[in-house]
Amino acid sequence: MDALQLVNTHVKLLAFDFLSTLKPIPHEPTSFSRKGKRLSRAETVGIIVSRDYKPNRFLKFDIDDGTGCIPCVLWLNQDTSRHFSRRCPSTVRLISQMAADFASQVQLGVIARVRGRITSFRGNLQITLSDVVIERDPNSQILHWLDCLRLARNCYDKVVVPPKP
Repeated sequence: MDALQLVNTHVKLLAFDFLSTLKPIPHEPTSFSRKGKRLSRAETVGIIVSRDYKPNRFLKFDIDDGTGCIPCVLWLNQDTSRHFSRRCPSTVRLISQMAADFASQVQLGVIARVRGRITSFRGNLQITLSDVVIERDPNSQILHWLDCLRLARNCYDKVVVPPKP
């Protein structure tokens, strides 16, 4: 699998991998490098261990998967953000309602699956969320670990050697 195929894919990562192997790519603020492969999106599963809620602004929280804590941010300012000003108002309302629903589900101690863009804020990596799912299955975290290990071994870390002419 070449690096371009991972750019817009939610790559399943453990916190240890997210925090220790991802490096920003100079002059590409939306891309990061993991062992030479470009990434822009990530998915992880863990327990919510901190929560900082600012109504109509954002929800910041840390998700702990047992290997470390990944900072996450969920923006709640869609109604006032210039970023959304050119979009259809009904679409913005829908995005805003979804974000508010996600924020209400994020509570301390629950197991959550999060997906979003890998971003950096003040030099620290975080996931800017597009999706939050509260997991009901207590095995979901272990299954995520196994997926991460399998994907790292068989996909993310695989070196593609071009065929000889």
